[in-house]
Parts: sequence; C-alpha cells; structure tokens
Amino acid sequence: MRIAYGIHGYGRGHAMRARAVLPHLAARHELLILAGGNAYEALWPDFSPVRIPTLQHRYTVGGELSPYLTVTRNAPAVFDFWLHGPATDMVQDILRDFRADVVISDSEALTLWAARRMGVPRISFDHFGLLVHCRLDLSPMDRLRCRTNAAAYRMLFGTSERVIVSSFFTAPARRPGVCVVGPVIRTEVRQTEPTRGDYLLVYLSTGSAEFTPRVEKALLGLDVPVKVYGTPRRGLQGNIQFKPLANLPFIEDLAGCRAVFATTGNQLMGEVLYFGKPILGMPINCIEQRLNAHQIDKLGIGRQVKRRHVSATVIREFLADEEKFLRNVKRDRRDGELEALEAIECFAGELCAARPADVRNTPS
Repeated sequence: MRIAYGIHGYGRGHAMRARAVLPHLAARHELLILAGGNAYEALWPDFSPVRIPTLQHRYTVGGELSPYLTVTRNAPAVFDFWLHGPATDMVQDILRDFRADVVISDSEALTLWAARRMGVPRISFDHFGLLVHCRLDLSPMDRLRCRTNAAAYRMLFGTSERVIVSSFFTAPARRPGVCVVGPVIRTEVRQTEPTRGDYLLVYLSTGSAEFTPRVEKALLGLDVPVKVYGTPRRGLQGNIQFKPLANLPFIEDLAGCRAVFATTGNQLMGEVLYFGKPILGMPINCIEQRLNAHQIDKLGIGRQVKRRHVSATVIREFLADEEKFLRNVKRDRRDGELEALEAIECFAGELCAARPADVRNTPS
C-alpha cells in the first residue's frame, strides 16, 4: 500500500506522535512523509520528509496567543486550500507522482485538501479531533467554544472518511468510523527507565513567546535546578540551564526530572504520565490545551496555572504537594502505539478495498 503521511508543523507534538508509528508503517508499506516547520526539523534527518508550507499560531508583542493575528496571517494559506491554489496544486502533484492509495494527516490541512480533490481516501490522526468527534465533560461556556472550534476544524480540514484520536484521557466516540486510542509513546521513551532527580523540567512549545519575563523571574526565584527546553537561549543563568531541543536528551531529562512545568500539549502529557511525573500545566490560549489542563486537575496528577499567574510561589506550592500528585500518577502503560497501528491498518484496508480497482491502479 502507498501511504502519504502529512504532519502539521507547529510545535513538536505532531512529529513526536508520528515518530512512534512511521518506522512500523515504513516496514510494511511504501511511505511518503510531508511536513513543514517544527515537524520537518524534528523528523529530519532520521526520516526524509518532503517540506511543505505549514500554518502557524501568531502572538502579540506581549507574548499572548492572538486569534485575530493567527486567522489573518494564515488566511492566504486557508484560501489556497479552498480555492485549489498553488500550494495545494504542489501537494497534489506530489501525491499524484507517488500514486498514494491513502492519506493520513496529523492536523495537516494541505495533504487532506489535495487528497480530497483527487479522490484519495483520508484518515485523520490527531488529538484535536477529540473536540469534534467525542463526547466531553465540558462547562456550558467551553461547550459553546468547543462547537465553534469544531466548526472551524471542519472548515480547515474537511471531513475524513476515518478518524483516529490519540488522547492521554478517555472520551467516547460520537459515531462509527472514529477510534480513540491511548497516548502514542515513542520507542525511545519506552526504552528509557524513569528516575527521580532534583530538577524541574520546563518545556515550552514556543518558548520565544511563552518564556516571558514573568516566567523567567519565577524560575530564577526557585531554590531548585531548572532545565528549560523550547527557547532559543542556551547556557546557564543562575539556577536555569537552557538546552537545545533534541530527541534523546529531552527524553532522558524528562525521565530523570523531579517534576514538569510545561504547556499542555497532548503528546507531552502522555509521556509525562508514562514516566509518572507530576505536572504543572500552563496551557496556551486554545480550548484543546485548556481541556488538557483541566484533565490534569481532574486526574489529580498536578495543577494548572495561567501564564499571567505564574510565580515562584505558585511553583513552590506545586512542588510542595508533589507527594500527593505522585500517589495519583500511576504510570500509564496503555499501548496507544499498538492501538493506533491496528486502527491505521484496519481503516486503510477498508478504504482501499472500497476504492475501485481501476482508480487504485492508475495515476490519480
């Protein structure tokens, strides 16, 4: 089977989820990987992705996520999807040359729209689909926000024939054709045994925007060592060590830390749970991360804090309660990787079998 796999390029969580399944898919199928932004950088050179444009979150001068700037700056790319512009044509040519039988997308819109235009079956595989395809316990206000975001998700990505949702917490699917799997844990994570060190690990998905003077002051005010990933800074400053993003060193530091202070992306939350670490979550201003942060409180594995409320006192209080959180952090051994691979094989087989043979065996 010829599988084209598109990976959204904002942050590293999409790429880390893909790293878990790509080697297994490549061993059984012909595989084409399309990625841009952070995902391209995270996958190269271990894989050989084709670089494509990617959507990006935009921030205000003060470092706040700006829905207005995000929408307006990405509008040309979105219209390209809808109107079959040059970027969509480029990806369509790539898929045509590859003769893709099925497209899998981890929140990557270009590959989905190009595949839709060509009549190639589509499988969505991400976490945000939880808001669209699953029943969630939400407040009335967040339920309204969820519906708005779900509508925007459908406008941006269209509707895939099959959906796989990876999540560190459970939620029932709303309809057939949707499979909810556990956290997809990378092989390198599985091969690393956790220890309990004395340092706080900090991960910020976009550190240039999220590592504000308030956050910096709070970390410098602690009496514990701090290792920070995700910012462009390097070296030592007081008790803080700024480290470059790298796959294995980050995993080793995550496995060996005392606790984690981070933005609340699903992939990271799954790995934090896998290693059994307490988490102080600082969600970015989007409903997906706020939902994840709410689950941190609900599961009793840590706390959440808004960025404007971050202080050394808040972090000290979190660390003072770490024994309580450790009692609730039961290492999650659910094999989301195996579940995801089984779902991909099942869904891809169904979709390819339903596609006419004359379409499957000729260039699109």
